[in-house]
Amino acid sequence: MKQLHILFALLLLCSQLSSQNSYSPETLAKIREVENNITGNLILNNARPNTIAEQMAKYKVNGMSIAVIHNYQIAWAKGYGWADVAEQKPMTTETLFEPGSISKTLNAVGILKLAQDKKVDLYTDINQYLKSWKFPYDSLSKGKKINLAQLLSHQAGLTVHGFPGHDVNGPIPTVYEVLDGKAPSFTPAVRSAFEPDLYFQYSGGGTTISQVLLSDVTGQAYDVWMYENVLKPIGMVNSTYAQPPAKEKWPLCASAYNGDGTPIERKFHVYPEQAAAGLWMTPTDLCRYILDMQMAWKGKPSKVLSPEMVKLHLTPYNNGPTAMGTFIEGHDGVDYFQHGAGNDGFCGQFYGSMEDGYGVVIFLNSDNGRLLGEVINSVAKAYNWKNFYREPRKVESITVPKETLKSYEGLYLFDNTWAAIGQKDGEFHFYTDGIFAKMYFTTPSQFINEEFQAVKTMITDASGQITGYTRHVNGKEYPSSRKITNLETEQLSGQNIMGIGWYYFNNKQFRESLSTFKRGMQLYPEDLNMYMNTAHLYLYNNDYPNAIAIYKAHLNDMIRPDYSWKDSLKDDYNYFKNSKCDVTIFDKVFAELKIEKPN
Repeated sequence: MKQLHILFALLLLCSQLSSQNSYSPETLAKIREVENNITGNLILNNARPNTIAEQMAKYKVNGMSIAVIHNYQIAWAKGYGWADVAEQKPMTTETLFEPGSISKTLNAVGILKLAQDKKVDLYTDINQYLKSWKFPYDSLSKGKKINLAQLLSHQAGLTVHGFPGHDVNGPIPTVYEVLDGKAPSFTPAVRSAFEPDLYFQYSGGGTTISQVLLSDVTGQAYDVWMYENVLKPIGMVNSTYAQPPAKEKWPLCASAYNGDGTPIERKFHVYPEQAAAGLWMTPTDLCRYILDMQMAWKGKPSKVLSPEMVKLHLTPYNNGPTAMGTFIEGHDGVDYFQHGAGNDGFCGQFYGSMEDGYGVVIFLNSDNGRLLGEVINSVAKAYNWKNFYREPRKVESITVPKETLKSYEGLYLFDNTWAAIGQKDGEFHFYTDGIFAKMYFTTPSQFINEEFQAVKTMITDASGQITGYTRHVNGKEYPSSRKITNLETEQLSGQNIMGIGWYYFNNKQFRESLSTFKRGMQLYPEDLNMYMNTAHLYLYNNDYPNAIAIYKAHLNDMIRPDYSWKDSLKDDYNYFKNSKCDVTIFDKVFAELKIEKPN
């Protein structure tokens, strides 16, 4: 680890030396201020702030690129670490990223331009404009038609939150196969979950419909029209929606890495859902979009949109958290527009102030996005953004005896979801929402985490048994959690069953994982995924007869239309293989079922 810190320090020094040829002493001082004042939500035992290089090493982030806006100008931009580790390719300000959902923001600009040019009406049924594919309305939409305003603001009541990427060597689904949930798409069909304009529900599926609509209306390929009519006029000349990018751009593309720093196979994944996740860009390019919107909000002409359309792009729709393409975030009366992003092996975030000309864009070639908020907070402090900077909480932590910590182990229910306290790699952790969080104790029964705001205090009954924990955020009390004493008596949702089962599996607690999925089969006897997972866990518990009995019983079943039990088995096998699990135990399964094992 010490060598890794030295490596990042050298990279940081080299980057600083190259910057000295470009920036004034005042700007260089601001860069150093940002770089050397990185903290999480906590400052433990009066520890000094960390540097960007130190935090990159801590989170196993191989590369980062940042651009900062100050006083309505791009103040500076910089790359850190590696665009590709194996090739020893340094990160530069010209390196392209595929961070994901920020693609939706520029897509919205494109749709708003169509409305501005009278090619579409934002409030008309989308099927009036769709030609190559039609949205299949059903009873869940309650007879209401879906329009573009709803798609852009995630209030169309549609399914499919986001999309996994596809191997660059294929097979890659068409956008129509994605919308209809047909193989080789990994996601179900994009359909109504409830009536439009009822409430906000994020839907990358809805954005993908707008992609097809734009091509149908313009008669051009999506990436071509978007470049000529949105990206190029704004000045985002290095950016592209092409999926995959043209081969000549590949040397500029950052390689993608998992959250543990290991590489994504074949450098990056492909997203036919271009509007939702497919934009390749640099932080500097995206800053040009932010500046265009900021200047237009001040009354200057936008390079693409009219004042009316800029207002729709930056004003919350139907009292939701989003405008048409951006999230509007209030900080004690001061508004910022923003959007986050995350693709396989990439993540990112931008912020732009509605007034005063502040902004930042940060991209990482990593699944682990914890560094994003920490660097943004440092930028906000260095440039004195109005009402934005969050002062970390200063904490004096103590050591708690291991036997006390063991009494806290278990599952806890709160807010229709769950958490766990357990051990991994010799350390106790608090786990929820996919995050393993270190526990810092301020008293023997009270702890906090860097990743979550709540202060938690363990609750005991009269006999001294742990029954849950209380939750306080900034002094406000939230409903306490309840400890699960017997999973067999709990009426848990299918989503919670799945989450708990895979938590145990990833912790190599195969017996507990099996018990969880068996409970899922009892509660959800029609859910074939529960049966598949139970079979897998029988296998990992060395119970081949019960595993093969389930595999055989459902061999000819369909998980969903165009996605069979056999398809699911093959995909799960690949998941286990990619997760470095023992997959030799599947050899006998594939042989007995007479199914070709994936390579």
